[in-house]
Amino acid sequence: MELQLSRSYILNYVKHIQDYYSPVIGEFELLVLLSLLHLGNGAFGAAIQRDIRERAGRDAAAGTLYMTLGRLEKKRMVVSYIGNPTAARGGRRRRHYVLNDAGEQALGRAYRTFKRMSAGLEERLEAL
Repeated sequence: MELQLSRSYILNYVKHIQDYYSPVIGEFELLVLLSLLHLGNGAFGAAIQRDIRERAGRDAAAGTLYMTLGRLEKKRMVVSYIGNPTAARGGRRRRHYVLNDAGEQALGRAYRTFKRMSAGLEERLEAL
């Protein structure tokens, strides 16, 4: 019995350390990271904006989205690359975004925190 308690304690302690070092993200950063996770790596700005509008009901300006993507890139949570030019875009290139390890860790921390804080409140939160 003692071995199980200490193993459980150690696992919870390790998760706590991981969350301690993961960055805290704001609400819109959370939506952008969730959208990247949902759309898959290589998503571009307009697709992210559309996904947030459709799934979260938030209509954010393109400038807000690109400022947030730039901030997440500076925090090393996402990486961007320029794709190949396409005829449909008149030969213009599109910037694509990839969620990296720090972004995944921050997203996991936010999810675990929300899950712990809302435990037992599901019915009340659904009614709000």
